[in-house]
Amino acid sequence: MVVGLYPPDGGEVLLNDERVEADGWDAYRQLFSVVFSDFHLFERLLEAPREDLDEEGNRLLAKLHLQHKVRVENGAFTTQALSQGQRKRLALVVAYLEDRPFLVFDEWAADQDPLFKEVFYTEVLPELKRMGKAALVITHDDRYFHLADRLVRLESGKLLAPEQVDGEEEVLKTAEAT
Repeated sequence: MVVGLYPPDGGEVLLNDERVEADGWDAYRQLFSVVFSDFHLFERLLEAPREDLDEEGNRLLAKLHLQHKVRVENGAFTTQALSQGQRKRLALVVAYLEDRPFLVFDEWAADQDPLFKEVFYTEVLPELKRMGKAALVITHDDRYFHLADRLVRLESGKLLAPEQVDGEEEVLKTAEAT
């Protein structure tokens, strides 16, 4: 529901204090880049053509240690014949290049070895933050919870609402997650 794939059963979705109406859902969805746990990669990058697309894509591939396996040429990856973890890194590159204000990563680090988990949490996410991007990271990897600006937990289908107190979390209330 957060990214606009499903309409809310009740209540409303607000963007900049304005309700997202039925005719505004398409524009709302364009604010998000999402890498789902069961992601799909297209042959060509869906990014609108821009002069530095290949250069920026190859910079990101190097950051993710993929520069010897794949390149971006003419707006497309030269191969997708990679491991699941490597392909998920390609999906991260695509989300990055889409340059949308909000990114959602659904268990992105689950298929990564420890080195790339570390790169994701300590380099990629801080870089996105410096760029003014918002990121929602769905993870079970509690070794990196301390890096979050805000931590929200779900347990047994219930949303636990936290309060930050000097970096420590206290659970204030439990509400049904819808």
